[in-house]
Amino acid sequence: MSLNDPRWGNQGNDQERDRPKDGPPDLDELWRDVNRRLGGLFGRRSGGGGNGNGGGGGGMPSLSPRQFGGGLGALIVLVLLVWGASGFYIVDANQRGVVLRFGEYNETTEPGLHLRLPFPIESHELVDVTGVRTIEVGYRGAERNKVLREALMLTDDENIINIQFAVQYILKSPEDYLFNNRHPDEAVAQAAETAVRQIVGRNRMDFVLYEGREEIAVRAKDLMQEIVDRYQTGIQISQVTMRNAQPPEQVQAAFDDAVKAGQDRVRQTNEGQAYANDVIPKARGTASRLAEEASGYAARVVANAEGEASRFSQVLAEYRKAPKVTRDRMYIETMQDMYSNTTKVMVDTKGSGNLMLMPLDKLIQSSGASEAARAEARNTTSVVAGTETPRSASIGDDVRSRDFLRNSRELGGR
Repeated sequence: MSLNDPRWGNQGNDQERDRPKDGPPDLDELWRDVNRRLGGLFGRRSGGGGNGNGGGGGGMPSLSPRQFGGGLGALIVLVLLVWGASGFYIVDANQRGVVLRFGEYNETTEPGLHLRLPFPIESHELVDVTGVRTIEVGYRGAERNKVLREALMLTDDENIINIQFAVQYILKSPEDYLFNNRHPDEAVAQAAETAVRQIVGRNRMDFVLYEGREEIAVRAKDLMQEIVDRYQTGIQISQVTMRNAQPPEQVQAAFDDAVKAGQDRVRQTNEGQAYANDVIPKARGTASRLAEEASGYAARVVANAEGEASRFSQVLAEYRKAPKVTRDRMYIETMQDMYSNTTKVMVDTKGSGNLMLMPLDKLIQSSGASEAARAEARNTTSVVAGTETPRSASIGDDVRSRDFLRNSRELGGR
């Protein structure tokens, strides 16, 4: 609006009264002018003359200041309602709500519907506390995708091994997880690597690769929990899983040879132990048997010696009573023992100079045959023949004597 606009003050022909300083502008006219300009902005045209009161078609309806103030108040109330409703939030069963007031921790809410002060006074964050989270150390995604910077570790016997393991954990304190550490997941990975390196560095390579995997996982879990609790991360370590443990690829062939040699050593040791378990009981049994036999032999020899000594004492007593009779009896007993074990005897006849051979074995056999014949004859004879037995026995004795003399002469003639 220009200074020469006739709407300033009352309209007249006097130029002095046309100046703005002569009176205030007409507010109603100004309001109608604003309405017309707003209508032009929305693509509408005002109809009629300069006062704008005419009912032109399609024009924007004019609003009074009171109407405009009422609409603005309703709009403000609506905005306030929407702003207040933004304070409602829902926490799921597996979540916890962390409420912040001006960016500072205020409280932790349980599952359900909750109300907080609208933003920017208060805000909230939802944290999953039941979901299991996993950190991979030494690999990413698959075991073949190795991360050597994390996987290579040094053992107590100065050997390098490649270890890959996974750590699973959950949240036990959402507020500590959000505010005490800038990168809590990275802190868990570093704690896991530190714990496993410390445990591996205190054990030998064979223990780490074979029999000690489960023990290392348990000890690493406990040590990791101590580390994350020290930094108040709000994390609970649930499980540590050893995925793979092997020597580096550059020495894999040599390591396989060493493992094979170790297996051969174990196999040979087992075979030797089995052989020892088989031989030692037998040897102990043989030794026990020999010891018992020796004890029995010693007892038998001692008993025989004691018996011989007792018999000799008795013979000595008899010898002192009748020396000649005792000598003759001992001589006869000795000759009897000798001839009982001899089959042939050489006899020197006096004055002839000839040696007579007496085949005792044949004589004994013939004597045994005649005895058998006589026994059979005795079994088959009648009662009458039984009365003649003394005479038959004497005849048999005569026949045996003649046979003995005949054989002796034949042997002497030879």
